[in-house]
Order: sequence, then structure tokens, then C-alpha cells
Amino acid sequence: MYTLMVIVFILGYAAIVFEHPLKINKAAPALLTGVLLWTVFILGTPNADFFEYEGFKEFSVEARELASSIGQSITDHEIYSEYVGEQLAHHLSEIAEILFFLMGAMTIVELIDIHQGFKVITNRIKTRSSRKLIWVMSLLAFFMSAILDNLTTSIVMVSLLRKLVHNPSQRRFFAGILIIAANAGGAWSPIGDVTTTMLWIGGQVTTGNIILQLIIPSMVCLLVPLLILSFQMKGEVERAEYDYKQAEDMERFKGSRRMLAVGVGGLVFVPIFKTFTHLPPYMGMLLSLGVVWITSELIHIDKTEEEKKPYSAIHALEKIDTASVLFFFGILAAIGALQATHVLEGLALWMNDTIGNLDAIVLSIGVASAIIDNVPLVAAAMGMYDLIQFPTDAKLWEFLAYCAGTGGSILIIGSAAGVAVMGMEKIDFVWYLKKISLLALVGYLAGAGAYLGIYYLTHG
Repeated sequence: MYTLMVIVFILGYAAIVFEHPLKINKAAPALLTGVLLWTVFILGTPNADFFEYEGFKEFSVEARELASSIGQSITDHEIYSEYVGEQLAHHLSEIAEILFFLMGAMTIVELIDIHQGFKVITNRIKTRSSRKLIWVMSLLAFFMSAILDNLTTSIVMVSLLRKLVHNPSQRRFFAGILIIAANAGGAWSPIGDVTTTMLWIGGQVTTGNIILQLIIPSMVCLLVPLLILSFQMKGEVERAEYDYKQAEDMERFKGSRRMLAVGVGGLVFVPIFKTFTHLPPYMGMLLSLGVVWITSELIHIDKTEEEKKPYSAIHALEKIDTASVLFFFGILAAIGALQATHVLEGLALWMNDTIGNLDAIVLSIGVASAIIDNVPLVAAAMGMYDLIQFPTDAKLWEFLAYCAGTGGSILIIGSAAGVAVMGMEKIDFVWYLKKISLLALVGYLAGAGAYLGIYYLTHG
């Protein structure tokens, strides 16, 4: 059973990694992998060690006692089937929290975008100096990514670049650096990168601590490449003509400023809501979505239904990336099956025996995320190491959030932000490898060094 599960997972993973050559959206193999692994789990025959795990033994005793209390008997096969069903329900509840959170966040961002709220910020950038512009754009992407997320930020910033940089080759280079900035900015925020969000929702990290511990390493990850570029870049960028007066008039007409303030405020409110109420983060996100939804209705209250439709939450829900939501479900379901069968526990023990050093293991996970999607890597790590051995805000989780969040910048296919920019600006894989990858790697290693240096200085 275990061998078959590993084979199914590897094949599914390969289909996800080679999404573009195969021309099959990664959501499809992710869904197949998740369902097939649970199917193999319930139909297969586990080894003898499985029945000795404390969790299964406790479930078995309770099932037999319950059956006996109502005068019935229960077979070992029935106990096993019920146990698998209970494990699936347990993992499904955890997955649902992440999915509702992401769907709420995506909808809020879409509502801001269709009201052109982000242009309130971008319309103010007027410099033509290439050196100044790359600093302004990168720092803006860094902090925007922490509030929104790295994927949305990269899309917004590339859209802005098209207005600010007319020359395609210049714009391509700026876009490459923005990938580093967006991924670095997302790593230190609980809502900035899906992997940090997963760790936050799972209870591995807390809001205040992850911000405090990772903001400096993440900033170093960006500043080192920017400092290197400061000695190389010179001259001005080619800019297209832009009517700033018309842009400001459009802001007022569409309620852009109001929607930006309410939308961003709603996203920032989510971790505050969790801290005070101790309710799951998705509850705070859905509360914020409700407020933003009502705001969008009030902005256009005098319009007809047909006029309001392009600015409505219903329209925003139609625009969110549903395929990504299904991808997350599939891959998290697959990881849940490997966790429930203790395959990941065995992998953790093997890595500890082979590599030994936990910092080296996490650092290698970050580098691997440049080739392999960081969502399943982090999900696997969460299954490999438990909260009893590594409690909330342990060094393992903090370092994992940094490495998984920023390591994907090393290759353009290593992050959702990179793939999005690749598609929007038609950036070639080899071009990115030659022009950006070394800068991203240097920044990644510098940030990792900064985190470990600060940690060992402050913890003795």
C-alpha cells in the first residue's frame, strides 16, 4: 500500500511540475492525486506497524466499546474503514479553513482591483530614473505583498510597469526583480504568501512573532540584490505619455480611494480579529469580505443593476482563480493522506538520519521550492514535524516560512508570482536564469544567513 501511494504521489507531483510542457492545468493532476491516495488508503492493506500507532489503537478501542454498548459487533475491516473516514473528515476541516480564507482574500483583492483602487498608489509614481524606479517599485511590491499576497502584487505591479516603462527589454528586467520583491514581502506576513498562511492557520506561527522574526531577513533578501543593481543600473527608462489629471478624475468617479482603504483595512484586520477572538482566520477574512461587499454596493447605490454589475462582488467572485483553489484542495488532500498513513513521519526520520542538521534540511526545502511548488513542500513539512516536538513559533517553522516563501524566486517557475509574470511579460526561462537567478540566490542566502545570525545571537 505504501509503495503504491508513494508512486501515485510522485507521478502526480511530476504532472504538476511539468504543467507547461504537458499543457495540463496543475489543478487536474492535483485533484486526481488527492483522491487516488485516499482511495488507495481505504482499499489497501497497511502493515502491522500501522495498527500499533496510538491513534489507531485508541480509535479501535472506542469503536468496539460503542458497538458493544448497543449490542452489536464490529469487524476489523469496519473499524479500519471508519478510521480512514474519520481521518479524511479531520483533514478536510483543516483544508476547508485554508480554502475559505484564500477565496475570501481573492475576492477582496478583485473588488479593489475592479474599482481600480491600486491605481491610487501607482498613479503617484513619476520618476524616470531607472535606479530610483527599481527601488521604488521593489519596496512598494515588498510591502504590498505583505498586505495582499505575492501573486496579486506581482500582477498589479506588472500592470503598472506597462504604464511606467515603455521599452519591453527594460520592463522585462524590472519584472524579474519584482518577483524577488513580491516573494520576499509575502514571506514575513501571515497573509502575504500561501505557505506562511498555511503555517499561520495550522498554528505553527503567530502573527506578531512571524512579522518580528522574518521582516529583517526578508528585507535583506530584497536589499542585497537591489544594492548590487544600484552599482550596475544607470540612465532613464523610456516612458509612455500618461494623463495624471484624467487618472485622478477616474479615482473619484469609481470610488477607488474608498475601496482601497476599506479593502486593505479589511485584510489587515484579519490577524487582529484572530488575536482578540481566537476564532479561525477564515472567519475574520469572511467578516472583512462582508464589509467590503457592502461598501461596494453603497458606492454604486444610485446605479441600475446592469451598471453596478461590473463593480459587484458577484462579478469579483466570477473572476477569482478557482483552478488555484482546486489545486490547493488536491495537493493538501494528498499530503493529508500521506500524513494519516505516517509516510511523512518516516520521511522526516530518514531526512534526520541522512542530512542530520535541521537548518540544512529547511534550507534545502527552500532551494527545492524553486523547482517544485512550495505549497506541497510546506504541507509535507507540516506533516513531517509535529507541534509537540516543535511547538508554535519554534525556529523550524519561522525558518521554513522564510525559505519556502523566498526560495521560489531562484527560478521563474518556482513561485506563483514568477509564473504569473512569466505569462504576462513573456519572459523566457533561460533569460531569467541568466539575468535574475543569481541575484535571487544571493538574496535568498543572505536573508537565510541574517535569520540564523539573529536567531543565534538572541537565543544564545
